[in-house]
Amino acid sequence: MSKPKIAMIGAGSLIFCKTLVMDILATEALQGSEIRLMNRTRPKLAKMEAFVKKVIKENKLPATVTATLDRREALDGADYVINMIQIGGVEAFRMDYEIPLKYGVDQCIADSIGPGGIFRALRTIPVLADMAADMNELCPNAILLNYANPMGANCSALGSVADVQFIGLCHGVQTTLDLISRYVNVPKDQVDYVCAGINHMAWFLSLRDKRDGRDLYPILKRNIEKPEYYVNEKVRCEVMRHFGYFMTESTGHLSEYIPWFRSSKRALETYCDQPDFGGASGAYYHYCNMLAEKYKKVDYLASESPRITGRSVEYCSYILEAAETDRPFRLNGNVRNDGYITNLPQGCCVEVPIYVDSQGLHPVTIGELPVQCAALNQSNVTVQELAVEAALTGDPEYAMQAVAMDPLTSAVCTLKEIRDMTGEMLEAQRKWLPEFKGRKLTPRPTVQVTKNTVGVDVPLDPALAIANRFGELAK
Repeated sequence: MSKPKIAMIGAGSLIFCKTLVMDILATEALQGSEIRLMNRTRPKLAKMEAFVKKVIKENKLPATVTATLDRREALDGADYVINMIQIGGVEAFRMDYEIPLKYGVDQCIADSIGPGGIFRALRTIPVLADMAADMNELCPNAILLNYANPMGANCSALGSVADVQFIGLCHGVQTTLDLISRYVNVPKDQVDYVCAGINHMAWFLSLRDKRDGRDLYPILKRNIEKPEYYVNEKVRCEVMRHFGYFMTESTGHLSEYIPWFRSSKRALETYCDQPDFGGASGAYYHYCNMLAEKYKKVDYLASESPRITGRSVEYCSYILEAAETDRPFRLNGNVRNDGYITNLPQGCCVEVPIYVDSQGLHPVTIGELPVQCAALNQSNVTVQELAVEAALTGDPEYAMQAVAMDPLTSAVCTLKEIRDMTGEMLEAQRKWLPEFKGRKLTPRPTVQVTKNTVGVDVPLDPALAIANRFGELAK
């Protein structure tokens, strides 16, 4: 049995790290792994290490586990690197949600784009860039599995700075497939599909029944018009009504990525009135804060069983298993766009089908997306690329411009409000933004114009004067 070396960065994320470790140790080909847990602080790391040791002992496994505060020590000679960091934790997350809300930007999830996602990118990308540099030196043949959001911006940055293989992982495709399976009444394993786009906005381009080849889209489109189906996913169903394709993220997520569902009280009440992650304001922040407060008082791992049962839906262990055994595994993952989607920018992050084997990652070329789907994706890609520029250069103007191009923010704020909001967020989060080195967003002058203001008589270009005259005549 091989002994793959697996570095888990951000192992203080107890719930998620525990899930991935249990998946790894439940996989026969990985049960001899050398697991290296790394976190910046000791208390949660020590709890995670003790729990993993207990799992190994209880299940009589040949695996080993070590813990370190030194990232380079964890990375040295690693075969796989699993990243799940969250810079700033719940404290920064609160600012990502509460400051924009003051300016009228109502976010539900706030971790992908929008002001919250952009500032999470500003905090995370410099750390990822340093990690990639360490990997280039210490484990250049390793595969980096990134779970940290904002996935699109983070993987776009990795595509520009990392020489190692990397893949960004999300569970949107597999959980959406569960929903589609129920909506078309076909078992999940019998649905043949092609899904591609960007993270949190990938499109199911085709849906067929493997048993007889029939197209399942007419059934899906017919059923979403039934109230009992539509009510569960109002935003996704509404987008499919108007753009033709079903996509991978819930109402709570998707309502933030486009301008039509959270930009007015009327829209919020119509489409985002469901509790939890169905669109409620700050739903994900409140959930994370609740967990953080709960586990300050209760040791989460103390009540968790060390007994290994099955694996979760997370792709991580399946990727490692395929790489170790050379048994191919297919998934949807996030990679640098090296021509895989031809009507999205080269070098941006795209989510496409990928095959994994002992030779590594093999993304599938999709070609062109339907033009309307590419247009919606591009509205988010533009924000991601500006956020990457801001994070790598420390230029606050790029940060402001990323926020200004965000579809939801631009629907509810003026440019001055966006500048003020970005400046406030930069100041509030200084301790997590060392790349900005004290650089502030420069205020822009404000000229007050009233009805009584007398304009200067400036000669007009003749063509413009004629156009103005026609305008007057039209009145």
